[in-house]
Amino acid sequence: MISLWIAQASAAAQPPNADATGGWLVDPELVAPGYTQTMAGDTIQTAFPPPPPPPNTPEWLKTLGDAVRSLFDWLSPLGEPLLWIGGILLVLLLLYLFVPAFAQWVDDLRYRRKRQALADEADLAGHAEAGAARILLGEADELAAAGRYAEAVHLLLYRSVADISDRRPGLVQPAMTSRDLAAATDLPGVAREAFSRIARAVEISLFGGRAIDAGAWEQCRSAYAEMTVPRNWVRT
Repeated sequence: MISLWIAQASAAAQPPNADATGGWLVDPELVAPGYTQTMAGDTIQTAFPPPPPPPNTPEWLKTLGDAVRSLFDWLSPLGEPLLWIGGILLVLLLLYLFVPAFAQWVDDLRYRRKRQALADEADLAGHAEAGAARILLGEADELAAAGRYAEAVHLLLYRSVADISDRRPGLVQPAMTSRDLAAATDLPGVAREAFSRIARAVEISLFGGRAIDAGAWEQCRSAYAEMTVPRNWVRT
C-alpha cells in the first residue's frame, strides 16, 4: 500500500511529457525492494522510544512524604471545626475593620485587661516591697530596742536611698548628698517629704551634735513607712 502511494506521488511529480512507463520511480517492482531494505535498517526511526525510567526517590524523602500524609490523615477530622473557626475569625476581623462601635468595644476590652494586668503586677511588686520593708523595719526595730537609735535611722536612710534609686532610675548620683536628693523635683511630694525627715534627722545627728532619741526614731520610722506605700510615689 505504501509503495503504491509512493509510486502515485512520483508519477504526479513527472513532467507532462515524461514517459509514464519508462521512469523507475513509477515501477512498484523497483520501489518495493528499496522500501523494504530501508525499513529493515536502523537508520530511520519507525516508533517512539520507551520512556526513561523514573528517578529513584531518596528514602528520606519517602519517609517525609509518609509522615506528611499521616499528619494530614490525622488532621482530617479537624478540618470542619477549623473551617468554622477560621470563618468566625474572618467575620470578627471584618467587624473590627468596618464597624466602629465593635472596634471601640474591642479596644476598650483590651485596655481594661491591660490595666488589670498592670495592676496585678503592681500588687505583686507592692507585696514584694512590703516584705522587704518589713524585714528592714524589723532589723531597725532591733537596733532601736537596744538603744542604738542613730544606727537604726542610718539603716532607714540607706534603704530609702535604695528605694529612690529603684523607683527613679538615674536620679541618684554618686556625688549627691542626702540634702540634694531631698530637694530633687523628680520625687513625688509625699515621698520627698518623708525622705527629707529621715535625712534631716541623720544630718542633725552627724553634724549638729544632737543625739537621736526614741521620739526622733519613731518619726523617722513613720516617714519610712510612708515611703513604702506605692501610691505615695504617684506624681500629682
